[in-house]
Amino acid sequence: MKDEAGPLPRAAAIERAAPPFTLAIDIGGSHIKASVLDRAGAMIAAPVHVRTPQPTTPQALLRAIQDLARMLPAFDRISAGFPGYIRHGRVGTAPNLGTEHWAGFQLDRALARRLRKPARVLNDADVQGLGAIEGRGLECVLTLGTGIGSSLFRDGSLLPHLELGQHPIAKNKTYDQYLGNAAAEKKGKRVWNRRLRKAIEIVRTLVNFDRLYLGGGNTRLIDFELPRDVKITPNADGIVGGVRLWDPRIDPIFERPRGGDAKRR
Repeated sequence: MKDEAGPLPRAAAIERAAPPFTLAIDIGGSHIKASVLDRAGAMIAAPVHVRTPQPTTPQALLRAIQDLARMLPAFDRISAGFPGYIRHGRVGTAPNLGTEHWAGFQLDRALARRLRKPARVLNDADVQGLGAIEGRGLECVLTLGTGIGSSLFRDGSLLPHLELGQHPIAKNKTYDQYLGNAAAEKKGKRVWNRRLRKAIEIVRTLVNFDRLYLGGGNTRLIDFELPRDVKITPNADGIVGGVRLWDPRIDPIFERPRGGDAKRR
């Protein structure tokens, strides 16, 4: 484990930060990153990260997150972005971590129990988008990493559960298979960039976005000039967006159905 962004803020800056403080966690296929945010979404500590444990079982992931939390200042609540389908804090799929380990796991409750603070969990591309969007028109996010994440927003409101990563895009390949890490390593940078150009235009036709944001570690591979309505968003947005999970305007996304959950783990 190590710091990602240099020394921690000076004590005086931390003292001026306004609570509540949010432990914001970005769970990825290769790394888990975290920082603590103040009320406005400013980091009060340099991000820290650790490699995602392999195999990525729920208990191994929770231990890794607990280790990161110990390296950071005190916090009042938890936000996490998870690379898979999440509904009411429960994992539906986790294609790049192992759905067999995760399907049905109530991640928000497990985090709350482990760290003894209230927790909210969304898809990682949703969280990245909450940190990136301008809040006007139809905005789409694609995260380019181990797999492909996606999210969609209308006038700043999240339209949840867009899972392009598992959707076919070409010759029976999903977006994950077509543009993910494995494809980049196997096909090389030139082919990967050609595929990304094609994917941008397919997504444009599919959702008719006003703005498309590209995030994730593999944005470093992009070697062509992007269209004017396509923008690279910093990886830090995957953490910074965590404060937005506690915005009352998106409370309905976290409301559980009446009668409680059908399954519990």
